[in-house]
Amino acid sequence: MFTRVIATGAISLSLLAVGAPIAVADEPNCTAADLAGVMAGVRAATSAYLFTHPDVNDFFTSLKGQSNDQMEDSVQVYLEDKPQIRAELQGLRQPATDFRNRCG
Repeated sequence: MFTRVIATGAISLSLLAVGAPIAVADEPNCTAADLAGVMAGVRAATSAYLFTHPDVNDFFTSLKGQSNDQMEDSVQVYLEDKPQIRAELQGLRQPATDFRNRCG
């Protein structure tokens, strides 16, 4: 449950989720396996970031128990006030964005 809160808050909401793309089999490097690898990297990078930024980790941990709408509002307010953190988190999510742009 705790991991799901971090994953949902940190990856999906705070990084302006691009959604889970559907892998297109005839596109190069657009298979389900490719997507799984990209997302594993994004999750690992996000985990490392949160462990090395305790204040950000504490914020996302504090979202536990909130509804998705409440989390989304809280994250939006938090990141509007912290543009550097927003940029860093978006950078971590960039491989997923690139995958979606490439694979549709």
